[in-house]
Amino acid sequence: MTDLKRVTTLSLADLKRRGQKIVMITAYDALFGRLVDEAGVDVVLVGDSVAPLLCGEETTLPATLGQMMYHGRIVRRGTTRALVVVDLPFLTYQVSAAQAVRNAGLVLKRTGAGAVKLEGGRTVAPSIRAVVDAGIPVMAHLGLTPQSVHALGGHRVQGKEAAAADRLIEDAKAIEDAGAFAVVLELVPAGLAQRVTAALSIPTIGIGAGPHCDGQVLVLHDMLGLNDGFRPKFLKPYAALADIVRSAVGAFASEVRGGQFPDAEHSH
Repeated sequence: MTDLKRVTTLSLADLKRRGQKIVMITAYDALFGRLVDEAGVDVVLVGDSVAPLLCGEETTLPATLGQMMYHGRIVRRGTTRALVVVDLPFLTYQVSAAQAVRNAGLVLKRTGAGAVKLEGGRTVAPSIRAVVDAGIPVMAHLGLTPQSVHALGGHRVQGKEAAAADRLIEDAKAIEDAGAFAVVLELVPAGLAQRVTAALSIPTIGIGAGPHCDGQVLVLHDMLGLNDGFRPKFLKPYAALADIVRSAVGAFASEVRGGQFPDAEHSH
């Protein structure tokens, strides 16, 4: 039975029509899924950023379908309102449209998520269309597409030249025509993101793409200051939790070594 309280793809389209900004954040487990859901975000993205962020990999490329289904399932358990979107990892949709449909279907079947996300423009439009035709909502991703980081020459702003900007707009229209319900724009000049947002009827969600997108997304551990070695220009930390964690664990270690913990109050 459909959970009528949940944000849906139609909810996001309505927010764009009304000019109300969409809030998206990543999460990778049930605890943080519950906390961000209770904070009122619209979309929780279970990103393949789990590979570098939680698994210590250099890029998102090593993320597996099994990992994404595991993290998607536990995040979904922690949420009651937000739309949960799960990344399809590298090489799970690029080979063929049939592969994309099969793997996207597995993700929805095994996680309970409401949608999948995949990267790319015109080249993946046929796969987006096939997945959507199978009844699976698709969020697209343009600009700096992390799964193509090697081909793009690193984490660089995309679409700065006029020809590249025109290609990105064409890509955006192609994925909208293919049936995507929204598109993430990553590391795109603000002016170009504004043009894309105006050209599309589907919502745009920016990360390092300026203020003119229909919504914004950040990686949870980055904006909480937990991943404190990562400070790109676009990131605004809203807390400094890494310092708090180090301080708290240091205090615990000091009390254990000094015999102060456990004390009478914390002993049976």
